[in-house]
Amino acid sequence: MLEEPRSGRLAAWGNALFAGVVSPDDAASRIVGDDTVHRVAGLPGEPGEVGLTLALGRLRASGVTGLRLALPAPGHPLGLSGPPGFNARALDAGEAVVGTGAPLGLVPLVREAGPRGDVHTEVVWHCLPVREAPPADVPSLGEAERELAEALREATEVLTRLDVAGSGPVAAAALEAYRARAEAGRTLLAPGYPPRAVRVLELAQRVGALVEIAGGPEYGGAVSAGAMAARGEALRPVERTARRAVVAAYNAYVEERERG
Repeated sequence: MLEEPRSGRLAAWGNALFAGVVSPDDAASRIVGDDTVHRVAGLPGEPGEVGLTLALGRLRASGVTGLRLALPAPGHPLGLSGPPGFNARALDAGEAVVGTGAPLGLVPLVREAGPRGDVHTEVVWHCLPVREAPPADVPSLGEAERELAEALREATEVLTRLDVAGSGPVAAAALEAYRARAEAGRTLLAPGYPPRAVRVLELAQRVGALVEIAGGPEYGGAVSAGAMAARGEALRPVERTARRAVVAAYNAYVEERERG
């Protein structure tokens, strides 16, 4: 979970652009990241795919004033507001962006091409109508921070109870190495976000990484199929809490603006 979702980058840097604190070219560059190119299809008034910089301008001209992140999973439409067709596509992708101010959302389709060692990643964002309704199951930053503290304690208790070696120094070292690789040269969120959102996102990523590491058999003392299933079941609520907090952090810009 230390990997930043593409929809998170689009929401964060799109919000910074709409707030006027970054330039269109800087926002587009940050959203593309290590990918080769991003384009947008289905924008109102555009017959085909357009570049990301133009698309962000078109979204703003269409009335979009902010962007929210959605990270749905089976049985958990986190951050979505409908309709069912948009929700289904977002669930297939595992992520989406939902606009505020105008009922538009975007779902990424990732294409990879090229030989091994020289793979090009192209992303096409499909712009679709969304329902104007509160997003599903997104906590406030304060709620997310409190839930994360409890989730961290719960994860440690679960791992200890299941006799998972990953709750000890081996997993701690793996978590630090994982975090160091992910944090090399990265910037969390974007200008204009409150410091508390950055703090919540950092803790959510740490909790999510702990769950991922604990779920790997290389760090577990009990590796039977039954033990692995029990561990996954016990850690599922912790993973959900971390995912909810990630969404709360990315959506903090919109939430603060709506509160005035």
